[in-house]
Amino acid sequence: QVQLEESGGGSVQSGGSLRLSCTASGFKWRAHCMGWFRQASGKERELVGIVDGIGRSVYADSVKNRFFLSYKNANTKYLEMNSLRPEDTAMYFCAAEDGAVCPDSPTNWGPGTQVTVSS
Repeated sequence: QVQLEESGGGSVQSGGSLRLSCTASGFKWRAHCMGWFRQASGKERELVGIVDGIGRSVYADSVKNRFFLSYKNANTKYLEMNSLRPEDTAMYFCAAEDGAVCPDSPTNWGPGTQVTVSS
């Protein structure tokens, strides 16, 4: 059974940076689709970035060139977040699919970690 858990969230000032981590149990990171999503209060969940099993990645326009997925580490996956803005405030989730191909919504999800960006 796959279990994911995020860490590294917190409160930062606008313009600051955070690195989120995603660890897995019952699962070994290989050529799997994995990604990061976020959900702000009262909003729908949205894609942050996702990468398939052969390294092709897609980022939301709102985070492109600011956020970066690090996925090659065998044990931990990371989301580097830079130049944070108040509108980045949300619960952030990591997700993984049991395969190389990314579906619209991956099968496995972590419980989330909160990121709050102040002005």
